[in-house]
Amino acid sequence: MPYEAPTHTVERSLRATTGAKVIAGVDEVGRGAWAGPVTVCAAITGLRRPPVGLTDSKLLTPKRRDALLDVLQDWVTAYGLGHSTPEEIDALGMTAALRLAAERALGALPVRPDAVILDGKHDYLGSPWQVRTVIKGDQSCIAVAAASVIAKVRRDRMMADLGEQDGSLADFGFAANAGYPSPVHRAALEAQGPTPYHRLSWSYLDALPRWRHLKKVRRSEESMELENGGQLGFDF
Repeated sequence: MPYEAPTHTVERSLRATTGAKVIAGVDEVGRGAWAGPVTVCAAITGLRRPPVGLTDSKLLTPKRRDALLDVLQDWVTAYGLGHSTPEEIDALGMTAALRLAAERALGALPVRPDAVILDGKHDYLGSPWQVRTVIKGDQSCIAVAAASVIAKVRRDRMMADLGEQDGSLADFGFAANAGYPSPVHRAALEAQGPTPYHRLSWSYLDALPRWRHLKKVRRSEESMELENGGQLGFDF
């Protein structure tokens, strides 16, 4: 399917209007999963021409994403990954967990960015970072697109490795669903219940009478809105 290639337009605008020199694109993956961490990647690309075919990871086939990762890890100036665990998501709520993962990703960079381009409408990162939010930034901004692909492939591989290393997870199909809802995942949950890798504050437990008693009370309604696809504005 044809798509417009991402550009450095937002990055150039930030450089011109704020004087920022080092700019990181930030994107997340795993927000809507039932199991596994939420993962954030921060990527610094400079103004170089991107690899052919770079775009939002959701628009790429798994094979193309894997091939791009090998190119991107050498092409980007730098990148950092950050994760928030299922326990942290349950304890903090998704918004705070995203911020924690993003701070870890940015902290893993060899240099602190002067500004951040954040995919989406809402700034879950906040002060003291200088943030520019961009709706569908993973399609329009080169640095965010790069972060999107790196985060997606690295988290998918992490979930696949988890399923291979722990025999008790074989029926959950993490290699295929990466912890997201799927018929196989649903069936395994109904039969075996949630594992230590599952988020216990998620609403999927409401549909599992046998395991409903394990559900944890969420700290706030923010993560429920995000989990169900809603969009909220948050102040930090």
